Amino acid sequence: MLGVDALNLAISVADSGMVESAVNDLIGRSQVLMSTEKPGVQASVKNHLFKWRKSVKRRITKVCDTEHTQAELALYQEVIHWDEAQFEQDIESVVKQLEWHSAFYLQARRLLDRQKSTPNPMFAHYFCDQWYQSLYNEIKQLQLNELEQDKQKFLDDLYNRMENMNNMRQLGETGDESQLGRLWDMAAAKLTRSDVKVMSHYAKFLRKHGGLKEIANELGRMASQVDDPSLKIAPAMEFEVVEEHSAEATDDIVGIHEGDDLSKLLPNETMFLAYPELEVIFYKHLVDKRLANYRTSGKSRTLRKVNAHTPSHSELEVEKGPFIACVDASGSMSGFPEQCAKAIAYALMQIAMAEQRDCFVILFSTEQITYELTKKDGLREASDFLSYTFHGGTDFEPVLQTCIDLMQGDRYRNADMVVLSDFIAPKQSDEMVAKVEALKLQHNRFHAVSLSKYGNPELLNIFSHNWSYHPGLVGRFVRKF
Repeated sequence: MLGVDALNLAISVADSGMVESAVNDLIGRSQVLMSTEKPGVQASVKNHLFKWRKSVKRRITKVCDTEHTQAELALYQEVIHWDEAQFEQDIESVVKQLEWHSAFYLQARRLLDRQKSTPNPMFAHYFCDQWYQSLYNEIKQLQLNELEQDKQKFLDDLYNRMENMNNMRQLGETGDESQLGRLWDMAAAKLTRSDVKVMSHYAKFLRKHGGLKEIANELGRMASQVDDPSLKIAPAMEFEVVEEHSAEATDDIVGIHEGDDLSKLLPNETMFLAYPELEVIFYKHLVDKRLANYRTSGKSRTLRKVNAHTPSHSELEVEKGPFIACVDASGSMSGFPEQCAKAIAYALMQIAMAEQRDCFVILFSTEQITYELTKKDGLREASDFLSYTFHGGTDFEPVLQTCIDLMQGDRYRNADMVVLSDFIAPKQSDEMVAKVEALKLQHNRFHAVSLSKYGNPELLNIFSHNWSYHPGLVGRFVRKF
C-alpha cells in the first residue's frame, strides 16, 4: 500500500479533538453566563450541551458527502493500492483527474514536475502522503467551518433563551428548580415585546385574582393522588460537568513519544528538512508515525451521565398525564370570563412546567384551535392563545369527542380535562355521558370551571369536579363539588 487508508477520514478528523475543544469553549462561556442562575437552569444548560455535542459530531462528518470530495476520496483509495510500477505509469492521468475540483491539484502538478527533473525513489509514497494530508486538511477545514457556524447558532440560541428567562423572571413566572428547567426548554421561542406584554398582563391578573390560582393548584394536585402501580415512574438521569485528564490538552509537557503530530514536533526533527538528501527520511518517519513528539497532559471538561438514587416502590412518583384546557371562545365569554379562562389556562401551563407534564389548550366555538403550551416554542404558543379574541357560538359535543379520542391513547393516561366556559348550552346525549364515565374509570378526570351564574346544571353534572367563579357580592370563587 502506497499511502494511508482514507475510508474513515471524515470520522477520524471529527475525532481529532475539535468537537471537544468547541464543547469546552461553550462550557466555559455558559458557566460565565450562568454563574448567577439557579441550579435548575444550570442543569438544563448542561443537558442542552450534551445533546448538541452528540448532534454536531454527526453533522460535521457529513460535510464531505459532496460529489467532488467523494470522487477524490475514491480515486485516492484506488491509487494507494497500486504498486510502484503502476503508479509511475498512471500518475499523469491521476493528476489530470484532479485538475478541476481538487485543492491538491497544483501541489500534485509541482511534485510530478519535480520528479521528472529530479527522480526520487520514494516519490510514490511521498506523493500519496501529501495527497492524504491535503484531503485531511481540506476535510478538517470544512468541518471547522461547519462547527463554527453550528457553535454560533448554539450561542445565539443561548442568548435568546437567557433573554426570555429574564423576561419570565420579571413577570414572576420562575418558581422552583423543576419549573426553571422546563421553562429553559421552552425559552427557545422567538418572542417580541408584545408577546411579553400579553403574558405580563395575565401574570398580573392571576396575582390579583388569587381564586383562579387556587383552582389551578387544586387541579394540579389531583393527578398525584391516584393510587395505581402502573403509573409509578423512576427519576431520570442527570448530567454533570467533570474534569478529566486528556492527552489532547496542552497544560503540561510530561515526556516524549513517537507520533505524527506536527504541532508537537521536537525542534531537532526539523533538521532533516534542512538537507535535500535527508528530507525523504523526515517524510518516511511522518508516514510511519515515528517523529519525536512532545507528550502533553492536562484536564478537559466533559459532560457525563450521573445515575440518580433509585428509590423504593413506595417512593416512586406518579406519572401525571397532560392538562387539556378546553376554553369556550364564544362571544358570550368576552370580557371578564374570557380573562379568567385565559388566566387559568396560563396557570395550568406553569404547573405543567413544574411537574414535567404537557399542557394543551383547545379553543372551541363553531370550530376548534389547538395550542400546545409546553412544547419547545410553547411560550410563542401561549402568547398566540392569550392574544386570541373570542367570538362565535358554543358547541360542546365536538370538543368533548376530541378529548375522549385523545384520552384513549397511552400519552393521556391520568390526564385532566378542564372545560372553562359559561356553560350556557344544552346537556349532552346519553351516549356522550357514557363515554365520559368509562374514561373516569381509567384515572382520567373531567373538570368544569363555570364562569357564569347561568350555567346549565344538567350539562355540569357530567363532570367529576365543578368550580364556579363569577362576579358577585359574596365573592367570585365557589367550589360546588
